[in-house]
Amino acid sequence: MEFQFSAGAFVYMKKGSELRFLLLLKSNGEYDLPKGHIEKGESAEAAAIREIKEETGLTVSLVPFFRAQTQYFFYERKKKVLKRVKFFLAETDTEKVVISYEHKGYEWANYDEAVIKLKFKDLVRLMPVVREYIARLEAIKVINGEYAMLPSKSGSWNLSKRLVPGEGRLDAQIVLLGQAPGRTEDSTGRPFVGRSGMLLTALLKKAGLRRENLYITSAVQFFPPENRIPTDDEIELCHPFLIRQLEVIKPRIVVLLGNVACGAMLGMSEVNQNHGRTVKKDGVDYFITFHPAAALRFKDTHALMEQDFMSLSRSLEEPGDSGAN
Repeated sequence: MEFQFSAGAFVYMKKGSELRFLLLLKSNGEYDLPKGHIEKGESAEAAAIREIKEETGLTVSLVPFFRAQTQYFFYERKKKVLKRVKFFLAETDTEKVVISYEHKGYEWANYDEAVIKLKFKDLVRLMPVVREYIARLEAIKVINGEYAMLPSKSGSWNLSKRLVPGEGRLDAQIVLLGQAPGRTEDSTGRPFVGRSGMLLTALLKKAGLRRENLYITSAVQFFPPENRIPTDDEIELCHPFLIRQLEVIKPRIVVLLGNVACGAMLGMSEVNQNHGRTVKKDGVDYFITFHPAAALRFKDTHALMEQDFMSLSRSLEEPGDSGAN
């Protein structure tokens, strides 16, 4: 059996409160999405962007972290071929499309129209997933916009004024929750990208957990000067925004990295005595482990944290468990 690999995208735009999806009309009268073969040495993301440009004339950026895959069999030169197609998500505000010679028309269809007109069942099954992801994306944008205004609305503000929001899949089953951004995070606007973040990524990889499948954030999403621990008042002030973010993502497991995260979510801070333990609260499993900054300082803590992540990974592979995305 031969294998072929393609990439494409759900290209959408907002018309008022309604979503419109770009459908391309093929010469055989069937509607499809922009997609095509992944060329040698090309990533799936690059292939999707190139195909959108070639087939529609649109220059787009992909929505970070969203991806889905379909596969199907067909016969080519009497050989059975398994085609795997990775799909991404791209928003545009340009309604005019310039189609390629491969198509004879296009349509901006609303959700219900797209479900009816798309031929392939796998794409139809993905439509609710895509719509839900876009809804989460819009909700997170609103929350983070309000959160970013907090410094200007607080009477006494002793943190950085730059929000470092969470990063990752908005439908992640696992959220990693740290303490607060560090200096590197404050300068880049991204969570866990300094030394602690690099160690965290390495520990996840060793445990078989891919960072891009998770969502990573902090109890306080503004840098405390001099890397100090955020105060109880600062944690309390930021907590409602964190709760709203988690309500959008709806994780099954929240991994609490260190005492601050543990205190913010469970009201307890004895990580040394409780690491590797799972506590259920309000329908969510909270898994307790150390902060990677502590693992950088102490060899024993590094070993214990590695064991904790291996334990977490094994628990996701138990029979009947769907595991991480």
